[in-house]
Amino acid sequence: MKLLEGKTALITGASKGIGRKIAEKFAEQGANVAFTYLSSVEKGQALEQELQAFGTQVKGYRSDASKFDEADKLINNIVADFGKLDIVVNNAGITKDGLLMRMTEEQWDEVLNVNLKSIFNVTKAASKIMMKARQGVFINMSSVVGIQGNAGQGNYAASKAGIVGFSKSMAKELGSRNIRTNVVAPGFIKTEMTEVLDPKVVEGWTQNIPLKRAGETEDIANACVFLASDMSTYITGQVISVDGGMA
Repeated sequence: MKLLEGKTALITGASKGIGRKIAEKFAEQGANVAFTYLSSVEKGQALEQELQAFGTQVKGYRSDASKFDEADKLINNIVADFGKLDIVVNNAGITKDGLLMRMTEEQWDEVLNVNLKSIFNVTKAASKIMMKARQGVFINMSSVVGIQGNAGQGNYAASKAGIVGFSKSMAKELGSRNIRTNVVAPGFIKTEMTEVLDPKVVEGWTQNIPLKRAGETEDIANACVFLASDMSTYITGQVISVDGGMA
């Protein structure tokens, strides 16, 4: 039996990178997959077709989780289309890097809204469904930067640290209803975003990682499969760093 067979999962921000790989792994492990995308419409539509090859129910939704009403509508639509919701992976996120002296209020607000407020919005809406079912799983995507900080990423670090505090609080609030909330904190992971970086810069970073290599999106997806599955039914309120030892 596949690890997520019969489960229905939502992955936000799944059109590329880590989110895309999580969606693939979940479908491969038997989950019915709902996912969101926003600007990458073609990639979102292509992913929907690709995941259908695994033989489970799949549907992509164009939705902005940073908007409260859109998140609420999204959850209602998923329950109408799939009949239930067992797992939520809050993965959607952006960066607007810059040193504090140059960072604008808009850059701060946009990163906090997309990375942190979206998790409040989706969790609030989805938890109502899970509380009625008396079971559910939230997996929230933080970052090694949220744990140890990084110069030039004050807004991103604040949003990702906020995810940790919020998730630990939800683990305490929702645990009595058999709803688990955990955090995955990726380190330096190879994605479309890192492909454009100077190879020398990448090499310098990897030398500071104890395992001496960048991670793959599959490394993050595998951790999410474990946390979403019944293999981790007594794990909640934890931060799992998938970073090759960086933190």
